[in-house]
Amino acid sequence: MSFHRKGTLLLAAFLMSTAAAHAATAEQDPSKIDLAKLIECTTYDVPSYNNFGMWLTGPESATAMKQFGMTELPSENPFLREFQLAAPVSAFGRQTSRIAFASSGPLAVLDEPDPHPLAKALGVTAAVDQPNKFLGAKEILSNKEQLENSDTVLHTLITLNVSTDDSHPGKTLAGCSYSIEVQ
Repeated sequence: MSFHRKGTLLLAAFLMSTAAAHAATAEQDPSKIDLAKLIECTTYDVPSYNNFGMWLTGPESATAMKQFGMTELPSENPFLREFQLAAPVSAFGRQTSRIAFASSGPLAVLDEPDPHPLAKALGVTAAVDQPNKFLGAKEILSNKEQLENSDTVLHTLITLNVSTDDSHPGKTLAGCSYSIEVQ
């Protein structure tokens, strides 16, 4: 195994075990995640989301989907995996039976054609606000950590997002993005 590959594996293992420095719960057992809190950015850290995401998409995905009452739906958006829930979840004071997962976090699929009221209520600022597209985010956590004896900096970022997408006409997507970037 090459040094580059070993280094990549070590870095990936480190990122998975690094706890975000914010008032969040590090949930090691992905089966105990509260979907509403995960969507709302209110409780969990980046490793908790990553553990949940790997559980949901890995070898135990059938168990995960059964436990959370999820059925995968076909998606017209290649960047989203969408699920129908057996029982609705309440997020941001709204109920939905559909959620989607982007690579960095979960989104509630809300039956709201206008994203502006929700964005305003959540304090989300628009980066793109056009008649056919809305994209806004609010930073919940931004933490940079220099690795000891290294030039590498890990940037932990958690943002609350509100958006619209052509693949979901008449819907507003709202949820949390959990990421650790290497700088």
